[in-house]
Amino acid sequence: MRDEIKSMLKDLPPMDELLQKPWTSRYQEILGREAVRSTFADVIGEVRRDLLKGLIHSFDPTLIESETRVRLEKRSRKSLRRVVNATGVVIHTNLGRSCLGSEVLDNVRTVSASYSNLEYDLEEGARGQRHSHVEWLLSSVTGADAALVVNNNAGAVLLCLAALGRSKEVIVSRGELVEIGGSFRIPDIMDFSGAILREVGTTNRTHLSDYLKAINTQTAMILKVHPSNFRVVGFHSEASREELAALAREKELIFMEDLGSGVVADLSPWGLQGEPTVRQCVESGVDLVTFSGDKLLGGPQIGVIVGRSQLVDRIRHYPLLRAIRVDKMTLAAFEATL
Repeated sequence: MRDEIKSMLKDLPPMDELLQKPWTSRYQEILGREAVRSTFADVIGEVRRDLLKGLIHSFDPTLIESETRVRLEKRSRKSLRRVVNATGVVIHTNLGRSCLGSEVLDNVRTVSASYSNLEYDLEEGARGQRHSHVEWLLSSVTGADAALVVNNNAGAVLLCLAALGRSKEVIVSRGELVEIGGSFRIPDIMDFSGAILREVGTTNRTHLSDYLKAINTQTAMILKVHPSNFRVVGFHSEASREELAALAREKELIFMEDLGSGVVADLSPWGLQGEPTVRQCVESGVDLVTFSGDKLLGGPQIGVIVGRSQLVDRIRHYPLLRAIRVDKMTLAAFEATL
C-alpha cells in the first residue's frame, strides 16, 4: 500500500469525534444516535473503499461531514410527501394516482382510529367477511352478481388466472399481450399464475375464427385485455366482446376481461370517448371483469373482481387471496368512494 494512501486513511476522523459535533445533536434527537452513527459509518466506509481502489487520490475530511449532513437531512424528512402535479396528466400513476376526497379521508380516520367490524358480522354476532363491506356496492354499481377486492388490479388478474386457469390454456389475442407501467406484462403474469398462454391472431388483426380454432380440451378461459396506454389504428380488427361472450358460452369456457382503469360511469360527456364501462362489459356477457379502483374510479389502490357468483366464490376460496387481501384503511376508503 502506498504511503500516501496510508496517510489519508489515518486522516479519516474518528467516530466519537464526529458524533460530538454540535450540528449532529438535532439529527440525534430526530433519528437517534445509532442512525447518525450508522450514516457516518456508511460515508467513511465509502471513502475508505475508494481510497483503497485508487478511485480518489485526495480528500478533504470535512467532506465526510458535509456528505453525512446531506444524507441525515434527507432521512429526517418524510420521504412520501405532497407534490404539485404540473404534468398535464390528471391521474398520474407516478404521482399517487387519484386524490381522495375529504369524506373518504374522514371515513378512513374513523375506522382506523378504533376497533372495527372488519371481519365481524354485527347482526349474526359471528365472524364475517371483509369483502362484504363493499360487495353489495360494487354489485349495485356494475350490475354483477358478486364482487371481490384485492390489493391491486395486477393481483386481481393473477388471482383469477391462478384460481380458474392453472395448468389449463388461456386464449389471448397477440394484440392484447400488453405491457403497462412497472413492467407488468400479461405473458409474465400468465406464467406466474400457472396458466398456459395460448396466443391467437396477429398484433393488428384477430378474428373470432382464430379463437375458435385454438379451443381444445385443455382450454379453460378466453381473456380479453384492455390496451390501457396505447391504441392500434389503421389496418386493425378484433372480435367483439359480444362475439367472444357467445363463443365462451357455446364452448362452456370462462370469458374474462381485464379492463384496466375501470370506468364505472359513462364519461363521454366529458370528452373521454370509447371507454367501455364495467356494467357494459357485464351486460355483454363477460363472466369476470377486473379493474383498478385508484384510477378513473377515484379511490385508493385496490383491484376489483366482479362477475358471476359461482366463479367469484371459487376465487374467494383460493389460498392466494389471503396473501393479497386489502386492509381496513383501504376498505374504508373504497367504501366511502363507492
